[in-house]
Amino acid sequence: MIKAIVFDIGQTLVEYKIPLNWSKLYKPAFESVAHKCGYTFSDTHYQHAGHVLTKYNTRINPREHEVTSNQIFSELLMGMEIPLKDIETVKFHFYSYFKQNASVYEEVEATLKGLSDRGILLGTLSDVPYGMDNIYALEDISPVIKYIDYPFTSNDVGYRKPCGEGLKFISEKMQISLKEMAFVGDEEKDIMCAINAGAYSVLVNRNDSIKNYGQDKEISSLEELLTMFG
Repeated sequence: MIKAIVFDIGQTLVEYKIPLNWSKLYKPAFESVAHKCGYTFSDTHYQHAGHVLTKYNTRINPREHEVTSNQIFSELLMGMEIPLKDIETVKFHFYSYFKQNASVYEEVEATLKGLSDRGILLGTLSDVPYGMDNIYALEDISPVIKYIDYPFTSNDVGYRKPCGEGLKFISEKMQISLKEMAFVGDEEKDIMCAINAGAYSVLVNRNDSIKNYGQDKEISSLEELLTMFG
């Protein structure tokens, strides 16, 4: 019996209208930072930013362990001649650039409320991009976070998917077994995370593409969870 459902955030609970790989947006993002903060960057500065961000781009260089935003942005700022005292301001404007036009999917609130009303524990486990602090990573689910009992990201667990350690961490917090947990996500790494942890895997596939990742169940809308786990 499923007692808890944990959700990925990006493209599962929240729609982001940007590519999964941010590589082509590094320069526009830092041009936005320059505009907002009054900095002037040279081509060398932009090249440095691209080099550092590529190093921490998990779409290019996957890693199992999470890295903090302070580690990443300290490297960025030192090579761009920005005072370290400005680190929080730079992080805010950089992350804000990528969060534009983010929106919770239409069916999410009713689905989460329905599941919560039935006594199912709800949580999140999302890999943060470039060490994004939870204050930013969880901001996009703020309209529905009241239904989330255990809102976590890779910052909290120290591991990134497909490693199963994050779900193990959450199961311990919830005091349930992994066999009593379902994990819902939109990517192969989400399904592999569930499989690696021993949880029930649910793939949300909002288009007609074929995605055979070994998932236990595939749905086209989160509202289907209400009939699956009632």
